[in-house]
Amino acid sequence: MDEAAWLEVIQKMDEVYSQLIQDEIELERKNAELEQSHQFIFSVLGAMSDLVVACSEAGEIQETNEALRTLCGKREEELIGRPVQELLAHPEAEADRVHEMMARAAAPGLPSDREPVELHLRDASGQAVPVEVRCSPRHDGAGVRLGHVFVGRPVGELRRAYQQLQEAHEALKRTQQQLLHSEKMASLGLLVAGVAHELNNPISFVLGNVHALKRYCERIAAYIDAVHAGQDARQLQALRQQLRIDHMLADMPSLIDGTIEGATRTAEIVNGLKRFSAVDREEFQPVELDAVVQRAIHWVGKGAAAANGFNVHWQGAPGVCVHGSAGQLLQVFMNLIQNAMDAVTTAGVPSPELRIEAQCSEDRVVLSFRDNGPGIPPDLVHRIFDPFFTTKPVGKGTGLGLSISYGIVERHGGRLTAHPRPDGAEFRVELPRLR
Repeated sequence: MDEAAWLEVIQKMDEVYSQLIQDEIELERKNAELEQSHQFIFSVLGAMSDLVVACSEAGEIQETNEALRTLCGKREEELIGRPVQELLAHPEAEADRVHEMMARAAAPGLPSDREPVELHLRDASGQAVPVEVRCSPRHDGAGVRLGHVFVGRPVGELRRAYQQLQEAHEALKRTQQQLLHSEKMASLGLLVAGVAHELNNPISFVLGNVHALKRYCERIAAYIDAVHAGQDARQLQALRQQLRIDHMLADMPSLIDGTIEGATRTAEIVNGLKRFSAVDREEFQPVELDAVVQRAIHWVGKGAAAANGFNVHWQGAPGVCVHGSAGQLLQVFMNLIQNAMDAVTTAGVPSPELRIEAQCSEDRVVLSFRDNGPGIPPDLVHRIFDPFFTTKPVGKGTGLGLSISYGIVERHGGRLTAHPRPDGAEFRVELPRLR
């Protein structure tokens, strides 16, 4: 061979060697990436609390994670190559279910993990542990099925999580009921002084009548004793005039009627307080709005000793009814009236007033509560119904009144909205009308 041929051979060898070097570098890079992928997969499997088993088409174990090995109390080399059925605590009863899961996972077009299957695995102490297991097919890069993957979670853990969720839900419901009742008690506390004064009138009237009746009974008893003593007619007539028997007999029916009326009025006030302060039983029935609004105005007025000069103008709609709880709606209206009174009296408005108007359509009724106070700042409108949000000083408000009222109106199928105005604030209660 001449020199040119040798040079060409050497050049080709250099090219081949350079290509080998590049291929080796690329192979090392791919090996590093593959090692990183393996480490990532192993770290994920090790960190999983779920149980993972990878097996061949024949059901022989090829890979497990730390959670499964900890449950079984076996090392990986003790599990590799063993049938997956050996993990079962009752293989004679549940082995067929494992075969069915693998067959379903291998069937084309069927969702393999549609429903989990409860199996019992044997733990390190030999006890049966209930586990919810799902089975999925395992493929290589070319899409060829290599086997199956079983993923399970101990049912006890799921049951504990569900129980904790149930307990948290029940605690939340109890807290909501307590907040609702606490707000009702706070509203009721504002009325105690006024209602006590209202109770004092009929009770004093009843006591006065009873004392008069007691004196009359004593005089009648003295007259009857004289009759039984056999006094003559002239003496009895003189005693009758002295004791004013005729006057007493004429006065007694009115005393008895007044006493009954006072006792009835007292019973009505007490029953009204009991209905308002009792925890609601969610018993909805037809409610006449006029009566509820008037009662709210009356009670807030009785309990507002410091709100002298606060006028409420009520333009109602007689006969309009809604389906709901009279006690709950009373709480909403009292809260809106009380808030309006606090706003206008605190601001020192010269002629504080609240106008309540009812507007009705065929299927809805809207009550507007419009005061002439300082109004609602625009930046607070979106927070006005948030729980515990209040603009009142510390110790003067809970921040729950409007939030609870909003929920009550919502449960009645209606809406409670706030509307800032240049000359005050307006709240609207919209409720379905009962036809």
